[in-house]
Amino acid sequence: MRILALEPFYGGSHRALLDGWASRSRHELVVLTLSAHHWKWRMRHAPLTLAGQVRAQGLTDQPWDAVWCSSMLSLAEFRGLVAPRLAAVPAVAYFHENQLAYPVTREQDRDLHFAFTNLTTALCADAVWYNSAYNRDSFVTGLERLLGRMPDHRSTEPLERIRARSRIVPPGFDPIEPEPRPRSGPLRLLWAARWEHDKAPETLFAALEELRRQGVDFRVNVIGESFADVPDVFAQARRDLAAHIDRWGYQRPRAEYEATLRESDVVVSTARHEFFGLSVMEAVSAGCVPVLPDRLVYPELFPKSALYDGTIRGLVDRLAELARVKAATGGLESPFVGCSAPFVWDRARERMDSAMDAVRVAGSPTGTGR
Repeated sequence: MRILALEPFYGGSHRALLDGWASRSRHELVVLTLSAHHWKWRMRHAPLTLAGQVRAQGLTDQPWDAVWCSSMLSLAEFRGLVAPRLAAVPAVAYFHENQLAYPVTREQDRDLHFAFTNLTTALCADAVWYNSAYNRDSFVTGLERLLGRMPDHRSTEPLERIRARSRIVPPGFDPIEPEPRPRSGPLRLLWAARWEHDKAPETLFAALEELRRQGVDFRVNVIGESFADVPDVFAQARRDLAAHIDRWGYQRPRAEYEATLRESDVVVSTARHEFFGLSVMEAVSAGCVPVLPDRLVYPELFPKSALYDGTIRGLVDRLAELARVKAATGGLESPFVGCSAPFVWDRARERMDSAMDAVRVAGSPTGTGR
């Protein structure tokens, strides 16, 4: 197949997915991207900008079997801005996230424009792929509430159409080969999430402060990517935990990132917003023991023994227990490495290619979808 792939937010997990698939797929992907900045502006102007790029690069009349885009693109607007021939090509929308599950302080603060963009994109697509069942289910549940708030025309018929074309297509990743860890010394903790409020860093640092108060010996690597607006809690934590910090800040080059994962015993999440969690999956493949809240996507990917109750107290108790185990046994051996195996690229690439084959069949003149 020849696929026109559109990514308005080419960074982080969006970039990793598209690069990984395009470099391995048996299909030909022609990729157009916009940089990963100012996500609200990206969602609003991407249809106009990418439609202009399609015209400028002479891509309109080329033979395409499918269009693929992330949910950062308003697919309905894009199809309305390109020539009818391209607009008629079967389209897939990939949801890395959805705008109805993002945590806000007050529900009235949520910008519903973006939620409706997700809705019309899903309705306009011939197939809707999600990186997890949690993503799909939280999206559909959020849409039910959203449509129920409308002053009239509260039909749920659009939800049935979205469900009918939905498919779970998890992303792929390159596993990190585990290496022997030091069998003595303090528990080494890893936090690799974005430095933003939806990852609840205050929960992590409150738990570490309590471990310190209890006299638990630990080291910590806080290495997630940061942006212009970093929560104040990071600066305070860096001062308070200075004696326990090994690595602080985003790790470049890639070899440094992988080294950090290999030297850590435990990967911790405190997220209030997570639809897959590539950094956690990478750390698990490298041999880290996952300590993850019992919510969001995590129960879908890991057994109950990898989860804590999501509270500061629950996190403190689990980490203190692991510190005792390491001290008593001379090291931690993770039983969870196999949880990452279904998502390595060799398997993920085949899932994505096969899912795209199904789109071609459904979109053909003899298929059932068009």
